[in-house]
Amino acid sequence: MPIARWIKWTFGLTFLVLLAGPTGRACQSADPVQLTAQEDQQRMLGLLHIDSLRRGADGRNTEAPNAANYDESKANPYPKLPDPLTLKNGHKVTTPAMWWNQRRPEIVEDFDREIYGRAPRNTPKVKWEVTKTTSELNGDVPVTTKQLVGHVDNSSYPQVMVDIQLSLTTPANAAGPVPVITEFGFIGGFPRAGPAPVVIGPTWQQQVLAKGWGYAILAPNSIQVDNGAGLTKGIIGLVNKGQPRQLDDWGALRAWAWGASRALDYFETDRSVDARRVGIEGHSRYGKAAAVAMAYDQRFAIAFVSSSGEGGVKLHRRNWGELVENVAATNEYHWMAGNFLKYAGPLNWNDLPVDSHELIALCAPRPVFISGGATKGDGWVDAKGMFLAAAGAGPVYKLLGKKDMGTNEFPPIETPLIDGDVAFRQHSGGHTPAPNWPTFLTFASRYFKESTPPAANF
Repeated sequence: MPIARWIKWTFGLTFLVLLAGPTGRACQSADPVQLTAQEDQQRMLGLLHIDSLRRGADGRNTEAPNAANYDESKANPYPKLPDPLTLKNGHKVTTPAMWWNQRRPEIVEDFDREIYGRAPRNTPKVKWEVTKTTSELNGDVPVTTKQLVGHVDNSSYPQVMVDIQLSLTTPANAAGPVPVITEFGFIGGFPRAGPAPVVIGPTWQQQVLAKGWGYAILAPNSIQVDNGAGLTKGIIGLVNKGQPRQLDDWGALRAWAWGASRALDYFETDRSVDARRVGIEGHSRYGKAAAVAMAYDQRFAIAFVSSSGEGGVKLHRRNWGELVENVAATNEYHWMAGNFLKYAGPLNWNDLPVDSHELIALCAPRPVFISGGATKGDGWVDAKGMFLAAAGAGPVYKLLGKKDMGTNEFPPIETPLIDGDVAFRQHSGGHTPAPNWPTFLTFASRYFKESTPPAANF
């Protein structure tokens, strides 16, 4: 950190200590601490007594000393995974009751402390407001779209305001409440630097509507901004009253998942939604968030986890594409708990008390569909590493009376494994969920059963 910034940062924290009360938190009247991502990450390293982190994989330069590995013979330096069905005292988990009452809480505690961080026990209430309702056509289907804002109670710290942005679209002619697929995304579409690509065939929203279901879009950045400099704002900053995080405080992934749960709270009050049949979907970093949301909130009925990669459902112990060190870097560390940085410093991946197969296991017995693209175009996310995590969760699903994928052998590309309750498909496209939407909807139909398709408007 440059000397000038270090002096400014140190002086700022000293001033806040003078303002702090007996709890160690700054007075309510203090504005949020302003730190860059680099300064905040350095603060975390200081708390961990770590001088530096290992470099992440370089996914752009194949000649770099730290070039990303795409050689399967080098991909498994730590092939032995933690056993999701062995208690920390060494006893085997042999009944569903042991899973729910003993082993699952152990795994949750490890993820809370070391990976994603702890969500506060008492988070502010959210008051939902419908700001606009429109009637329109999506394709040939008449729909009703509600624009919503979730006002988060900031009376404990008015300096930070959080308004969660959500849209909900349901078939206008539905005879009753319908299932809803919720996507972590951008209301109005993903921002693009150039012209939008040509879409061939129906959009994912139109495919959902054809089932007679509805869809929702939840804007993650309205819950917590996607950078380290924003950790003293958003829902994390609001709860912390503008102060930097502690080592086991929640990161952005857990915060986004919290926001998805608050959207589900709203769906439980909306008569157009069958809240028992709400799915969560996300792609890339939002695929990570979808997996976390599904794992932590058992009300979600199904998940579509697309290209989530490291920090999502790719095995941390795999050396392929993106690594633990990449997620611990300045541009991504804010997704995770501060303690996660240890595993890119003095500790290694094999020291992690849990791995991503256990994140999928936390979703059991509910169905999960895991998706990735071809190595050329989506190799960074490690499709095989995600498949192996899905296979590793299988024993928990079977213990709970459900079906695993039916194989531990990585299938040929484009092979749908959707007969079990853990599903997988690698498509031949790039970094996109689009090619796997039809397969996911076929999988989801087993659980949701198709509602009466809405009448087209001819």
